[in-house]
Amino acid sequence: MTTTTLKDGDQCNVIGGTHKGKSGKVSDINLSKGGHITITVTQDNGVRFKTLGRNVLVTS
Repeated sequence: MTTTTLKDGDQCNVIGGTHKGKSGKVSDINLSKGGHITITVTQDNGVRFKTLGRNVLVTS
């Protein structure tokens, strides 16, 4: 498995967790106290949700 550095504005697909199957643009990248990367994904229709960085696959 290869690792990809997440950047604001990257297009991604969610491949795990509660929001599996959704896609959108990455924004608001944070490192939680527990050491996990959390991101906000904004869908094309404007709906935003938070997920873990390990649950997304960058598509472009």
